[in-house]
Amino acid sequence: MTQKEKVAANDNGAGKEEAEQHLRSIARAVGRHIAREHFRAWERRRQRAANDNQLTASEEEGQTPEG
Repeated sequence: MTQKEKVAANDNGAGKEEAEQHLRSIARAVGRHIAREHFRAWERRRQRAANDNQLTASEEEGQTPEG
């Protein structure tokens, strides 16, 4: 066996940095996804809490809808 083969067989750290970079990018993507979901849920709660009978532009001007 040559010296190069011995190093490759015993090198447990090979690719470790690359794997860590991939894990970091996955973690960032998961974090962004979770943040988006929390924001959407917050928006839905906020909209439900708002008055569902918001005035239209004509009602704000004092005009009532005909009907």
